[in-house]
Amino acid sequence: MGIFSKRKTAAPAAPAVAAPPPRRRSWLWFGALMTARACLVLAPLGVVATGVLFLSYSLRFPDPLSLAHRQHTPVIHLLARDGAEIAARGVSADYMPLDLLPPHVVDGVIATEDRRFFSHWGIDPWGMARAMFANLRAGRFAQGGSTLTQQLAKNLFLTGERKLGRKIEELTFALWLELRLSKRDILELYLNRVYFGGGAYGIEAASQRYFGKSVQVVSVAEAAVLAGMLKAPSKYSPAGNPAAARARGRIVIANMAATGVLSARAALAAADATLSFAIPAQRSSNGIEYAVEYALERMPPIRGSGPYEVFVETTLDSSLQRSADKAVKLALDAQGASLQTSQASVVLVETNGAIRALVGGRSYAESQFNRAIKAHRQPGSAFKMFVYLTAMEHGLSPDTTGYDLPLSVKGWSPKNDNGHYQGAMPLRQALASSINTVAVRLYLDLPKRRVIETARRLGITSDLHDAPALALGASEVSLMELTQAYAVLANGGAGVAPHIIERVRLASGDVLYQHTASPAVALVKPSAVENMNDMLSEVLLTGTGKRAAIAGHQAAGKTGTTQDFRDAWFIGYTAQLAAGVWVGNDGGQPMNRVVGGSLPARIWHDVMEAAHRERTPVPLPGARSAQTAAMVAK
Repeated sequence: MGIFSKRKTAAPAAPAVAAPPPRRRSWLWFGALMTARACLVLAPLGVVATGVLFLSYSLRFPDPLSLAHRQHTPVIHLLARDGAEIAARGVSADYMPLDLLPPHVVDGVIATEDRRFFSHWGIDPWGMARAMFANLRAGRFAQGGSTLTQQLAKNLFLTGERKLGRKIEELTFALWLELRLSKRDILELYLNRVYFGGGAYGIEAASQRYFGKSVQVVSVAEAAVLAGMLKAPSKYSPAGNPAAARARGRIVIANMAATGVLSARAALAAADATLSFAIPAQRSSNGIEYAVEYALERMPPIRGSGPYEVFVETTLDSSLQRSADKAVKLALDAQGASLQTSQASVVLVETNGAIRALVGGRSYAESQFNRAIKAHRQPGSAFKMFVYLTAMEHGLSPDTTGYDLPLSVKGWSPKNDNGHYQGAMPLRQALASSINTVAVRLYLDLPKRRVIETARRLGITSDLHDAPALALGASEVSLMELTQAYAVLANGGAGVAPHIIERVRLASGDVLYQHTASPAVALVKPSAVENMNDMLSEVLLTGTGKRAAIAGHQAAGKTGTTQDFRDAWFIGYTAQLAAGVWVGNDGGQPMNRVVGGSLPARIWHDVMEAAHRERTPVPLPGARSAQTAAMVAK
């Protein structure tokens, strides 16, 4: 009992607890409070500023609808580099009231371009947020968040600058248009002014341009193609890429079904419908159609109002364009049937990036698909240039010994065309003779993905798969980007950005666009360029590209042939020009043993010989002359 009583009486007193210090306001709370206060102060100022802007717009543009009939389709004159007119474009089309348009034409545009058009006030926050997250996820600009009203505002009043101030103007103009016009007026004005590529402004002109008939009678499938072009007229043009236009049209049809304006049964029928695209009557077979169409695709949108003529000054050389077209036609007419090949394409580029000639196929009248720009095919051994250049940049030289010996990589064994192995040889000889095993060994010895990085640096944008077969050209590229990459070597290692338009101006002299050359950026060291000139010139002197040699001019290049002779290439350059040639069949059918050193090399020779006829020879640093090569051979 005593123990228990002591515990009760001896219990220690509870320690005193210190009072907490006064709670301090967090910086986060303070920032939020100050932001809220700033908004309360600035919001009235923003309203006043917006009101002033709206008043100024109303004074400058009292009636936006007055712009509806003020602009007619401009006549576009395309000029060669010497100022001579090479083509004229401009589809004459009347203004098309919304009431005269078939419902499926409007439905396709709304379902694909701006589904909340009839519910927003010119700005769609949800659409902008969706586009922002999509772009962040993709790591690039993949989607735009502009409403149809914003697009109309940009078309009517603004330039094509990509600046924050211009974007803010676009938003305020969109809000002002929504206050001044009805939704139907905005939609009607938009459809009659938007650019569809190929010189066609407005939905009626586009329908006439691509289908040869009024938009009033187009089918659901045809309307879907027109609506699909709005995202990217160049990419989805029926004239330039019919397959892409059809595929994009099916996406529009799916959008229409998703929004309920088209039944599932009607959508299925429209997706399966046969489409027939028109060739404009003014097209004449003068060998320049592919180049003209490409120039129109690259032309910046023309803004403003009033009837006018537009002059597009291109980089094209009329004489060289005719020579390139003639070289393709003569070669295919003479040997196409026996060699079982039906198509060829050519690109000719100055070291400053100016495109002097572009041939996208045998006949524009038969096929408008531009194979020089939009076809992606395996380059075969023409891709070896990137492997050897990477090796040169890692300390090797043309005299470094390579080994042509049997090789197996995870069950894959690259072999040479003749099936034989020659053992040790200088890299110069290995590239000139296009030895596959040496190229693959180099690829395997180089740091991972370094060859891909080299290709990207020189302008290859197509998907490249990091595998040993890449050394032999297993990934597909376009003729234009491959020619651009070789042009970097022609330019002494400095970057080359191909372009076909120098200037766009009005008859009044006002300049709408002026090409500005980017500052020269060294992409390859001079020593590596000299080594590549040494090896690639050997290709034309003693190797697989002897048929391409040009009398009196040092040249370098590389042949390329893919499996089963499905593609044949010759890509090469002098110190002044770079050119690329592809030969093959659209469906990828095998040719009759056509290699890069045969038909493509002959076409390349004819094109480059004509291009250098009036030019003074300029030496390629590091390249050997034909006389020196003959002495070495002895």
